[in-house]
Amino acid sequence: MKKQFYLLAVLSLFCTALPAQKLNISTPNTSLVLEAPQGGELKFLYYGNKLSASDLNDLTNSGNASFSAYPVYGMNCPSETALSVKHGDGNMSLQMEVVKSETKNEDKAVITTVHLKDKVYPFYVDVCYKAYQDVDIIETWTEIKHEEKKPVVLNQFSSAYLPIRRGNVWLSSLYGSWANEGRLAQEPLEPGMKVIKNKDGVRNSHTAHAEVMFSLDGQPRENTGSTIGAALCYTGNYKLRIDTDDSEYHHFFAGINEDNSTYNLKKSEVFRTPELALTYSDEGLSGTSRNFHRWARLHKLAHGNVERKILLNSWEGVYFDINQAGMDQMMGDIASMGGELFVMDDGWFGDKYKRNSDNSSLGDWVVDTTKLPDGIEGLLRDAKKHNIKFGIWIEPEMSNTTSELYEKHPEWILKAPQRDPVLGRGGTQVVLDLGNPAVQDFIFKIVDDLMTKYPKIDYIKWDANMAIMNHGSNYLTADNQSHMYIEFHRGFEKVCQRIREKYPDLTIQACASGGGRANYGYLPYFDEFWVSDNTDALQRIYMQWGTSYFFPAIAMASHISAAPNHQTFRTIPLKYRIDVAMSGRLGMEIQPKNMTDEEKELCKKAIADYKMIRPIVQFGDIYRLVSPYDRLGVASLMYTSEAKDKAVFYWWRTEHFVNEHLPRVKMAGLKADAVYRVRELNRIDNEPLPFEDKSFSGSYLMTNGLEIPYNHKVDYHKQNDYSSRILYLEEVTISK
Repeated sequence: MKKQFYLLAVLSLFCTALPAQKLNISTPNTSLVLEAPQGGELKFLYYGNKLSASDLNDLTNSGNASFSAYPVYGMNCPSETALSVKHGDGNMSLQMEVVKSETKNEDKAVITTVHLKDKVYPFYVDVCYKAYQDVDIIETWTEIKHEEKKPVVLNQFSSAYLPIRRGNVWLSSLYGSWANEGRLAQEPLEPGMKVIKNKDGVRNSHTAHAEVMFSLDGQPRENTGSTIGAALCYTGNYKLRIDTDDSEYHHFFAGINEDNSTYNLKKSEVFRTPELALTYSDEGLSGTSRNFHRWARLHKLAHGNVERKILLNSWEGVYFDINQAGMDQMMGDIASMGGELFVMDDGWFGDKYKRNSDNSSLGDWVVDTTKLPDGIEGLLRDAKKHNIKFGIWIEPEMSNTTSELYEKHPEWILKAPQRDPVLGRGGTQVVLDLGNPAVQDFIFKIVDDLMTKYPKIDYIKWDANMAIMNHGSNYLTADNQSHMYIEFHRGFEKVCQRIREKYPDLTIQACASGGGRANYGYLPYFDEFWVSDNTDALQRIYMQWGTSYFFPAIAMASHISAAPNHQTFRTIPLKYRIDVAMSGRLGMEIQPKNMTDEEKELCKKAIADYKMIRPIVQFGDIYRLVSPYDRLGVASLMYTSEAKDKAVFYWWRTEHFVNEHLPRVKMAGLKADAVYRVRELNRIDNEPLPFEDKSFSGSYLMTNGLEIPYNHKVDYHKQNDYSSRILYLEEVTISK
């Protein structure tokens, strides 16, 4: 007995004395450090600025607390966890230990995988980290599998966990609703649980976003301060949890929303959670945004290195009133103003059931020849005549109960057995069951038929105007109905992958009742997203400001629309509408024939100027300067080129009172020792600004800024209560 005890004691001493393997997962400027002792628990040690070799070596002596890098349920029940399961024998506990870790190089990235195994059960979790070597982003996810005899029920399956040291930490997140998306919320993290979630099923960024920023040293600042950004890359329902318990840390979890989505994992099946993208910057919120934007353009956004065309979309111009002559007229108008693309929106299809409103015909993707007697061929002919490209609107994941598709395949919709369906938009809309391979084939065929028959189509606007209102799948087995949400998005991704494989050069916009699909789960398959159905320029400042926290201008479709605005009925002058739209991917959402010649000329000049600044806006670095949410009466931001030799400065007045005192805006992101010539774009004033065509050092502009007049100096009958400015800065060489 003594000998057995002695051997156990020696073995225990040997195990605890094993050197802990330290994993340094690094990008050009950041480090994420783990402790991965073989036979022990995977621990999180550090995330922040890149560590030197000596600091990395001494990290365990710094006093940092170590937490499980992927907490599991059952052996420490009071704590929040990332993973909880029920084994086939009913046991609900896990105890994971490190088996080994390995790294491999991928294109401009290093992938580190830590293999974990339960101490008792043949249950495995691979915790994966992808560290980009050209941008400061680390993606992390897990791959879960088992070799147990019976299925294992996954009750909770987060992608990742991150502990964040307490101490005046603030959270920046986005919230909203239809026509009011991307609103910015900023708050200190207090004790308790903060949950950000989505349960829409189809669209996941109307009411909240799966992206957050943590300001680690007090109230958020735009261009200074330590900041962590996190973005869950998933097209479906998600849940972000921040648990501020009685420890010294906030505990952040992110992953698929497990509500009504427990997953029965079969033997040898691999369940892969979506990536959580992490970034760190000591240059504040804007610095964190710049990291996300670079990563998006280089790695995550379809065609992120290709300039976006300036387009006119037909929706607010004609709504469902599509006809051949009207489309030709709109094409001619946008071409005459310098535009490059025309997109025909909803209302072009239907045979037995004509698409004259939103209550019929979805699924019946045939041309309505009463509206378009020359068909798509005629539209492409007219586009070629006007020397522009042509695009088209579809909503392929949906149907109406008033449609030939529904009459033929009622079993293809999501609906609970023995229940009448809850109907959506127009009182007849339903969602197709994308978990069904036959439905996936049908949706792929919609795009494939269009592109095969009309290969000159340049752009597709892909819409999705209904949430999943009915829990039930005719395709899934009775015991797997809880897989419905997950299988819907697996099917959606399969369709997108097939489309991109066959049509890699096609431009596709993600529109989902406006801004319902602004997420990095979608963007590998989409070139851009529609920020909101609300095109009101004043409200767009607030929505696009929030959206810019995580998404680059090249991905944010921003259109010049009519006055009064069709959503808010606010009357905003054209100059202001143009200046807001030019801060994103410029387009138009208007009926040009209702514009005056003077308005068309102003748009023509703006489009020409946008073509000049397009590389800076779409590929440049953002610096947000004065937030509209600070209620100082003005909002301002700027983009600089990578070389910092060119910049575009935006200034919008957001409140309009007599004797108002607005802040003088200091610029950012310039070279201090360079000299920049200033020129105003879209000028409407009768006389130029005092600093027009004058030159200033970058140091002066960043320390002092320029005094922007509060109002425009125009003829009396043109005066209004809005003012805005766009300044173009270009580095010049001053002869000595």
